[in-house]
Amino acid sequence: MPRSSALVGLILLTFFVISFLTNIIGPLIPEIIDDFGLSLRLAALLPFAFFAAYGFFSIPAGFLIERTGEKPAMIGGFGIAYVGAQLLALSPTYTIAIASLFLIGSGMALLQVAINPLLRVAGGEEHFAFNATLGQLCFGLASFASPLVYAYLVHSLSQPELPDLFWLKVLARLTPPELPWISLYWVLAAVSLVMVAIFMAVRLPHVVRTAEEQAGTLSVYRQLLRQPIVWLFFLGIFAYVGSEQGLANWISEFLSRYHNYDPQTIGAQAVSAFWGFMTIGTLAGLLLLKLFDSRRVLVLFTGAALVCLTAALFGPGPLARWAFPLIGLFASVMWPVVFSLALNSIAAHHGAFSGILITGIVGGAIVPLIIGTLGDFIGLRGGLCFLYLTLGYVLSIGFWARPLIPNKTIRLRRQTTTPPSS
Repeated sequence: MPRSSALVGLILLTFFVISFLTNIIGPLIPEIIDDFGLSLRLAALLPFAFFAAYGFFSIPAGFLIERTGEKPAMIGGFGIAYVGAQLLALSPTYTIAIASLFLIGSGMALLQVAINPLLRVAGGEEHFAFNATLGQLCFGLASFASPLVYAYLVHSLSQPELPDLFWLKVLARLTPPELPWISLYWVLAAVSLVMVAIFMAVRLPHVVRTAEEQAGTLSVYRQLLRQPIVWLFFLGIFAYVGSEQGLANWISEFLSRYHNYDPQTIGAQAVSAFWGFMTIGTLAGLLLLKLFDSRRVLVLFTGAALVCLTAALFGPGPLARWAFPLIGLFASVMWPVVFSLALNSIAAHHGAFSGILITGIVGGAIVPLIIGTLGDFIGLRGGLCFLYLTLGYVLSIGFWARPLIPNKTIRLRRQTTTPPSS
């Protein structure tokens, strides 16, 4: 199949939708706690259910896609997400929310495994790095937009008189008045259903997976899991994603509890800014990684993130309101640097190793749960102090990592002019 700009555009849209579905949980946490009367630990089980699905299904998804191909995976991923979102929209209870988020997370795991090889073939290998960066930007933009969409829907549906928009009036009829945030799951269900229809209609190229993209065999996984370096980098991905989601899920609740900021306005804006700064940081990181060793960049950015975390947890409200989002700026390089250092630290079986690393996304399930559990006993501020441990581990990677192939940098040489002879 010839390369297609339209198909690349569709894949970038898919990145946007995946991120929108993935990162909407954080802004909703304060509302869910209040509406369902939850403890912090019970609230933390919601992101746990979502990200646990990554841990369960990332590696099996790779085997499944190699058997069925990308098109069934894309349709199936969005189909599962539709069922999950529709389930919560129709029956908004805490127990159903757990099941719903596990289903949505399962669908996202399937999509994540399928999307990058499809992008490589659709756009051409020579453009893959550029298109993959565009994909990450779309991912960041969706994370930035989702809290703002939530705030808009909740604000609009809470007004005595609805704006004169047909789709808002439909949402108002479908959404319980006391749970306006449920309207978001009607939107997510509709978006997922549209994506199913689109992927059923389009023709996708045949994907021949590279060695880095192949799932590998069980014997290869056993061989890798006997290597300490594999576990060390798995923990690195676990710690990073746990830190990212631990922050995104608890920023709004922290600002509400300790500084009395409204979750529907200031809280949602802070979460949005967290993802927005992360998108900006990704662009800055691309430049810095061309100039400096990736381990130095990792140490510098992680150290700055720890400084911002301290300011956010122990500073006054106005400082915390901006220190939390700034952590996103410095967290932006952690995933690509840790992932690339990991792959460059072993000589073979990169595809299977990637599957093990992606399974580390389960950190996004466990770390927020640890924070919530600690928060019930020692307060949310004390629970968030657990992030010093996870970010500290990410910081340590910059000191002990010994990649076989370091990142290539541009050496800037000062040009000297030879003085003319007299």
